[in-house]
Amino acid sequence: QVQMVESGGGLAQAGGSLRLSCAVAGRTFGSYAMGWFRRAPGKEREFVAAINWNAYSTLYADFVKGRFTVSRDNAKNTVYLQMNNLKPEDTAVYYCAMSGTRAFAKSEGGYDYWGQGTQVTVSS
Repeated sequence: QVQMVESGGGLAQAGGSLRLSCAVAGRTFGSYAMGWFRRAPGKEREFVAAINWNAYSTLYADFVKGRFTVSRDNAKNTVYLQMNNLKPEDTAVYYCAMSGTRAFAKSEGGYDYWGQGTQVTVSS
């Protein structure tokens, strides 16, 4: 059974930073790509960032480029999302997701497992 636990969400001021973590158990973490998605109030869940299995490649949504950084530590079975220069429009529940392959995807269908989500709230 795969378990994915996100942490690091909370309240930040505009311009501030937060670092999300997602710890994975129950699957060979280092063999699969990981992604981050978010769902803002009243909106569909959307792609934020992804990283392939060995961290050699990353992909970002246009609205977070230059502000967010995705990384992973395969020895710790953990993927991270460093969020800098936060904006009120970044307010959302953030989800980590584990792919079924080594390569990442932008669509939700490319991911087999999901965390429970962590709330990020950015005040202006």
